[in-house]
Amino acid sequence: MVPTHTIQASSPWLDHAPRFYFFTGKGGVGKTSLACASALVLADSGKRVLLVGTDPASNLDEVLDVKLGRQPAPVPAVAGLFAMNIAPAEAAAAYREKIIGPMRGLLPEAALRSMEEQLSGACTMEIAAFDEFSRLLGEPGAAADFDHVIFDTAPTGHTLRLLALPKAWTGFFADNTSGTSCLGPLAGLDKQRTIYETALASLADAARTVVVLVSRAQTASLTEAARTSAELGHLGIANQTLILNGIFTATAPDDPVAAALAGRQESALAGASAFLAGLPVHRIALRPHNLLGVPALRNLLAGNDVAFTIAGGADLHESAPQFTDLEELLKPIAAAGRGVIMTMGKGGVGKTTVAAAVAVWLARQGHKVALSTTDPAAHVTAALGEEVAGLTLGRIDPAVETAAYVRQVLAEKGVGLDAESLALLEEDLRSPCTEEIAVFRAFARTVAGAKHGFVVLDTAPTGHTLLLLDASQSYQRELNRQSRSSDSVPEEVSELLPRLRNPDYTRVFLVTLPEATPVHEAAALQDDLRRAGIEPAAWVVNQSFVRLDLRDPLLRERARREIICLREVQTLSREKAALIDWQLHEPVGPAALEEILSGK
Repeated sequence: MVPTHTIQASSPWLDHAPRFYFFTGKGGVGKTSLACASALVLADSGKRVLLVGTDPASNLDEVLDVKLGRQPAPVPAVAGLFAMNIAPAEAAAAYREKIIGPMRGLLPEAALRSMEEQLSGACTMEIAAFDEFSRLLGEPGAAADFDHVIFDTAPTGHTLRLLALPKAWTGFFADNTSGTSCLGPLAGLDKQRTIYETALASLADAARTVVVLVSRAQTASLTEAARTSAELGHLGIANQTLILNGIFTATAPDDPVAAALAGRQESALAGASAFLAGLPVHRIALRPHNLLGVPALRNLLAGNDVAFTIAGGADLHESAPQFTDLEELLKPIAAAGRGVIMTMGKGGVGKTTVAAAVAVWLARQGHKVALSTTDPAAHVTAALGEEVAGLTLGRIDPAVETAAYVRQVLAEKGVGLDAESLALLEEDLRSPCTEEIAVFRAFARTVAGAKHGFVVLDTAPTGHTLLLLDASQSYQRELNRQSRSSDSVPEEVSELLPRLRNPDYTRVFLVTLPEATPVHEAAALQDDLRRAGIEPAAWVVNQSFVRLDLRDPLLRERARREIICLREVQTLSREKAALIDWQLHEPVGPAALEEILSGK
């Protein structure tokens, strides 16, 4: 008889469901799975439901096994369920045409080209995506065919910026008297103002909207959820509930890995007790399998027992493909004496931990190392834990960089301007895209620092990172517009893309977990990087169970299911990949970080 294990689940946060749901939290906590499963529960109850992905790196397509675009598409075999993705690039193209289209034939071609140029920056992409998002919230007829709209939001930093935009943009419209902005003529934007204001009112209305904070029972994840909850509260969004996803219950008392996992989980929950006491909390058990496809998603919240086969038979260690340790990949890089190392991948895969470990190892070899992050939700300080000789720690702080950039532009271009021209410049600099430009400048400056040593960059989650990398031409165009000259474009900006494309200067490590969705997202990122002329140096598979001595049935089954993903990584990476085992102790502090590199 084949041994089995059972799990139970339910979905009380869907009782008395309001019209709008937002699922948000730190990357990798299971937002998409829970948003999809919740949508299925509501659709199966007879409701018409629209599921919307707002993440630039959305994986709704893979989870639901259906091709999605900017228009609602029916999900096969699920009556009443429709889904769509708000893709920033496509949204920006549609947005430009919406603004410029009515003026074709009325304005000269030169004027239209100038408008298109102004509407080609990163800020346009952001406001275009928000334009679609807010339409679903604030335009009465936009989602009238649906009883519920569920948003699977981007990782936390992007989500908070998205939710803050209604205030930012409506304030900009109210204060701007010149009729121009970084987005071009305000006439095309101001007619959206009522929709933006209505969207903000919907977000703050507890009768219409609930925000579902999703977290793992992990310290970093719970800290992020608490910070998100507080910032949402400041935005006036108080109707919140918390789902603790992936709760593990050990069933093998003689398994040290299972005991460590359960113990780490309980410690994290105890440390967050004050936060947990302030919200409704729901728990979802850890699953042994990837949550892909409608049947698996239905089981997640089915409320009935779910059985799975327990891994047994052949030794997992013998079945698993062989990987090197990360230390071996770093040795030839260290011999070069300088360069940029960037960790990239889906949110929640451990980019910060890997970046910190690489930086510590290089510093221990006697190199000068700067460890920095472009992630809006930075955790690199917590991962490092203490000072390391030869290692300096930094962060690209958006508020600090924006203030410095504004001061520089005003100092260089504000001198001698009359009052009206100075007011126009100051208004322009208050636009939301100024922060994007300032952060990009700091990113380029940080990369340039690798001329004299090693720079290790813990990058933002995939979508944000790609927007950052793609911003080079947009940055120069915007800076030229604000400065009215090309003289102010720094050398580090003009040299950024050549440096990122130089394999002797920049090495990109794609970090993933041994699970289908993170692996496939890393593969898509690899394709995007190659299109930009950047070849990844290696893959790093983090938090693997397959090499560990496991007795717990659920963990053994998870390890068995890793094998197919690990074989796929070997193919995708052309066997340039390292494996990091799941650690019995949190990899915090220099000693623990060094251990993960050598597979100890």
